[in-house]
Formats: sequence, structure tokens, C-alpha cells
Amino acid sequence: MGVMGDAFTQLLIPVAALVGIGFALLQWLLVSKVKVSADSDLNNGYSDRLIEEEEEGIDHEDVAAKCAEIQNAISVGATSFLFTEYRYLSIFMGVFGAIIFLFLGSVKGFSTKSEPCTYNTGSLCKPALANALFSTIAFLLGAMTSVFSGFLGMKIATYANARTTLEARKGVGKAFIVAFRSGAVMGFLLAASGLLVLYVSIHLFSLYYGDDWEGLYESITGYGLGGSSMALFGRVGGGIYTKAADVGADLVGKVERNIPEDDPRNPAVIADNVGDNVGDIAGMGSDLFGSYAEASCAALFVASISSFGISHDYTAMSFPLIISSVGIVVCLGTTLFATDFVEIKNVSEIEPSLKRQLLISTILMTAGIAVVSFFALPSEFTLFNFGSTKTVKNWHLFFCVSIGLWAGLVIGYITEYYTSNAYSPVQDVADSCRTGAATNVIFGLALGYKSVIIPIFAIAIAIYVSFSMAAMYGIAVAALGMLSTIATGLAIDAYGPISDNAGGIAEMAGMSHKIRQRTDALDAAGNTTAAIGKGFAIGSAALVSLALFGAFVSRAGIETVDVLTPKVFIGLIVGAMLPYWFSAMTMKSVGSAALKMVEEVRRQFNTIPGLMEGRAKPDYATCVKISTDASLREMIPPGALVMLTPLIAGTLFGVETLAGVLAGSLVSGVQVAISASNTGGAWDNAKKYIEAGASEHARSLGPKGSDPHKAAVIGDTIGDPLKDTSGPSLNILIKLMAVESLVFAPFFAAHGGLLFKLL
Repeated sequence: MGVMGDAFTQLLIPVAALVGIGFALLQWLLVSKVKVSADSDLNNGYSDRLIEEEEEGIDHEDVAAKCAEIQNAISVGATSFLFTEYRYLSIFMGVFGAIIFLFLGSVKGFSTKSEPCTYNTGSLCKPALANALFSTIAFLLGAMTSVFSGFLGMKIATYANARTTLEARKGVGKAFIVAFRSGAVMGFLLAASGLLVLYVSIHLFSLYYGDDWEGLYESITGYGLGGSSMALFGRVGGGIYTKAADVGADLVGKVERNIPEDDPRNPAVIADNVGDNVGDIAGMGSDLFGSYAEASCAALFVASISSFGISHDYTAMSFPLIISSVGIVVCLGTTLFATDFVEIKNVSEIEPSLKRQLLISTILMTAGIAVVSFFALPSEFTLFNFGSTKTVKNWHLFFCVSIGLWAGLVIGYITEYYTSNAYSPVQDVADSCRTGAATNVIFGLALGYKSVIIPIFAIAIAIYVSFSMAAMYGIAVAALGMLSTIATGLAIDAYGPISDNAGGIAEMAGMSHKIRQRTDALDAAGNTTAAIGKGFAIGSAALVSLALFGAFVSRAGIETVDVLTPKVFIGLIVGAMLPYWFSAMTMKSVGSAALKMVEEVRRQFNTIPGLMEGRAKPDYATCVKISTDASLREMIPPGALVMLTPLIAGTLFGVETLAGVLAGSLVSGVQVAISASNTGGAWDNAKKYIEAGASEHARSLGPKGSDPHKAAVIGDTIGDPLKDTSGPSLNILIKLMAVESLVFAPFFAAHGGLLFKLL
């Protein structure tokens, strides 16, 4: 037994979750003090002289009223899209919940008799029908928590964007704090609510399961499946929405009409700003919640069939949840460094401040992991290792969690190096624009492929160390280690789209050049941090899906996965193809939606008299409708591909082939996802590098509207679907197929491989 008592553990986890939720609400309260109304300056307690002289000629009340109007339009657009999307998804939840119940219930012919346990032989476990029912409930709980996470994040982001714009008039530091606090609201709400729902679910399920921990934690895996299936549709749907609008707005506005980004004359501009919230905020929130839920479920399942589960050591069993609890407390302290301890005065301090968040949270978390590992775990214990047992010491698990955490930091920094315009890779891409769009595209693709190397080595080392020390459980807790600072990671990530929207609002409200420069600086830093967030999501997805793969192999009773057998090899090669098929579908969806958008924007410019001169208002609603319809229609085929593949492979070809499919999709999916995300991020920041003109080199390529700038815009529009639709969705593909296979493993083990049985 560990030193930490069960009573203390039972108290620590919910208290940490509630503290996280309380901190999120406090941050929201602080953001809400910035008023978006005509008398905003008076409500703030600031006198007019604190508003920069730059704005002297502009009526403050008019600006605030305009900001409020634009914010409202973005909020209404995002809310109506998400409500429509969630209506579709509620039908999917019902249908897929029924499939889980029927498949798992049929394993023992819907019998209500107790069964001998699979791993703890000699004991009786609850019937398969109970597993079917509780897995379905867990699936619905996970799905609802995921939807809630995404929707809440979007609401907070649309609440904060105009407030960030108005604060930019008082200096870049004030605007940064509003944007970062708003991101923290989302980060802490998501991390804390995910932990709390999981904790409460385990306790409610245990009222029925009692001592049958094997059945209890097997049914809890449905929670991860629910979280990730919603994330897939949220990510793909939101990604198609945002990029259709973005590509349409950029190609017609910037390249053809030579007007700035976010110019109010551009009909696609509101749809573009709405898209930032539904794709990068709601989609990203659901995605990282899914990763967290699956990593926790994988670790809990593997532990339940080890000595922790068999000896009913509650504190050691809850080790994954304790890590997440400590993570919330650590991130809370880290956030104060950005908002309260260190004040930002210059534009150049924004990016270092965000990167410092990652470093501080990682160092503090390492200390936290050391404490938890020594107090919550027995000094020596055994773990299940594919049919045999492995003796492990508590300090082994400290290394497993820590290496996951530090591998995440390495991936974050490498992503930043390849996507930030402060370093040579992006500057080289910008420089290649001198000779046109073709060389820009070649350089960008090369950068993306090259950026895969170090993250893959980091993941490989993390896998080797954690597996050598603590078998599959080691990999599951390494994934949790990478996600333990999720509250800070999400705060940094959500900060990006909020800043992007703030810049758009400043442009549309007609604010001065100086204010726009400030919001641009916030946005450029946000672009890099969004890329770091995607790097984290992909890295954690690789570890999570490997842990789930191990749990699936254990649950399906596969002795070894032998690549040389034809059953496994065909699965491997088909699995490796799936990320390409999926990317093809999502990119074509963005392309066809963007095509409609470009035609509509051109039509409005050509047919609405006085639009270019600013005398007439564009029809924003039609562009919003194009994006909404396209994304809802186009998210279904890629979603179906991911959800149906494990069911078809497992039922028709059996568990060995399905193991091959999972391994293949993991190996190729990680590479494609990292290169796609980083290529798109680099193209975007190369364009921003030219637009900002901050260095002699950048000024030689500019200004806006020059040929190199137009070439950079084309690169950016090609990169948009790569970095915001296909790339981030791929990490959900590899996790989702693995967790789905684990949930359905009892069915596949009992009835799978129909084709091979017939032959």
C-alpha cells in the first residue's frame, strides 16, 4: 500500500476538480469587468486620457458600439452552427449507443448470469449484459462532456474577442491578459469537468459493480470513446467550416481585390471569424478532452487487471486521476505567472511569456509527479504484461510519467521552432516567395516533412523507456504525463483564436493602424502557440493510441501480433492507408466548400453597387450559410470511415487483422499529422512575417499586395486545410479507432473473423 490513505485520495480528486472550476469562474469574472458597450471606458474606471492619443480622432462610443455589434454577429453565428451540429450528433449518439449495447450484449447472448473473471481467475464477475449497459452509459457521458467542453469554450471565446480589442487601446499588455485569461477559463473548465465527471462515474458504477473492478474499469472505457467520437465530428465539421470561409476570404479579398484581411467589405469575413471559434476552439477543446479521457481510461483499464485491481488498492488504482488533480493545481500556479506576476510591456515579450508557461508548468509538474509517485503507490507491485506479470517499483512510474511530460515539452518547442517566424525555417519559406507561389509551396512541404524527425524520436524514446519500465501501463501514464498540464496547454491554445478574432474586430470597427499592429502581434504569437497545441495533441495521441492498442491486445486475448502472418500484414498496410484516405476526404471537402465561397464573394463584389467603396454592406449571412451547410454535409463521410473501419475489420477479419489496422494507422497517421500541421503553420506565419515587415528582410519582401506577399497568401490558403482540418483531425482518427476497438474487444474476440471462419 502507498503512504497516501484512501480517504485522502477520495477527497483530493473532487476538491482539485472543484478548485479548477472555481479558478475558471474567477478568470471569467475578471474578463467580464471589461465592458463592451457605448460607455465602456467609463465602466472600466478608466478616464479617456488612458486611451492612447492615437485614437484621438475617433469617437470612443462609436468604436465600442461597433465592437459590440461585430462580437454579437460572431457569437450568434457560432452558436447557431454548434446547435445545428449537435442536433445531428445527438442522433449519432443514440444510434451508436444502441450499437454498443447490442454488440456487447450479444457476447454471451444477453445472459444475466455472473461470469468467471477473465484475468482474476477463480473469482466471479458481473454478466456481459452489465458491461454492455454501463459501457453505453459511459459512452453517452463522455459524448455529453465533450460537447459541453467545446460549446463552453466557444461561448467564452466569443465573449472575450471584442474585450481583447478594446483593451488593446490601453496597451498590448492589457489585451494579452484578457485573451490569456479567457483561454484559461476554457483550459481549467475542460480539465476539471473531465476529471470530475470521470471520478463521479467511477463511483456511481461501483455501486453496482462492487468488488468487480475488472468489469467496472472495462465499462468505463466507453467514456473515452464518447469523448473522442464527438471530437472527431467537432474537429472535422469545425475545420471545414473555418477553412472554407478563410480560403474564400483570402483568395478574393487579398489576392484579387487587394483589400486587407478582415476588411468589413469582404462578405466572408464574419464566416471566417465564426470559423475560428467553431474549429479552433470548440473542435480543439473536444479533441484534447478526448485525449485526456482516453489516456485515463487506458491507464485505469490496464491497472485494473494488474495487482492494483486484484488487491483492490484504491489509491494506487486512482494514480492516473491523482496526476490529473495535481496537474490542475500546478497549472493554476503557472497561469498567475502570465497574468499577475510578470507584466507584458512590449510586443516582443508576448511569445516568450507563452513559452515560459509551458516550461514553468513542466518543471512544477515534475516535482508534483515525484510526490504523487512516492506517496500514492506501493514501493513495489506487479503489472499485467501480455499474459505474464512484471514487477515494478514506484520510482519507475515517476520516470514513465515524467518522460511523457518532457517529451511533450520537446514536441512543443520543436513545433514552435518550425512554425514561428522568429526562426530561420519560416524565414526561408518567406524568402522563397520572391520567386512565386511554386517555390513557396516546395519550401513549405520540405519544412513540414523535416519537422517530423525530432518529435518522432521524442515519442520513440518515451515509448521505449516507459514500456521497458512499466509495460503497457507505463505508456498509458506517459500519455497522461504529456496531458497533465492540459489546462495550461489549452489556455495557450485558445488564446490564439481569441487574438485572431480581436484583430478582425479591430479591422472591422475601423480602429487605428497602431491598434491593429498590437492585435496582429497577439495573433502572430497565437498562431505559433496554436501549432504547439496541435503538436501536443498529436504527440499525446500517439502515446494514447499505443496504450489503448496494448489494452485491446490484452482484452482480445491475442498472444502476439506477428507482422509476418498475412492476417496481420493486410491489416497493417490498410491501416497505414487510412490517414491518406481520410485526409483526401477532408481536404476535398474544404476545397469544394471554398469553391462555393469564392464564387459567392466574387458575385457580391460584382453585383452589389458601392460595396468596394464602402457605401453598401455585404451579405454576410449567405457566406455563413455556405460554410454551415458544407461542413455539416461533409463531416459525415470522414466520420463514418473512422467509426466503421474497426467494426468492419473486427467483425469480418478478426482481432489479429484489426490489431494490424490499428498499428498501421498509428504509424502513418502520426507522421502525416505532424507534417500537415507544421507545413500549414509555417506558411501562415511566413505570410504574417511579410505583412508585419518587422525586419529589413521582411520589408524587402513586402509590403502587402506585392508579388511575394501574394505568393505567401497562396501558400497560406493551401496550408489552411492542412493545419486546421486534416492534420488535427488525424490524431483523433488514430485514438478513436484504438478506443473503439478496445470497447468492442469482447465482441470481436467472441464472434469476430466471420470471413476467415467461412473460408
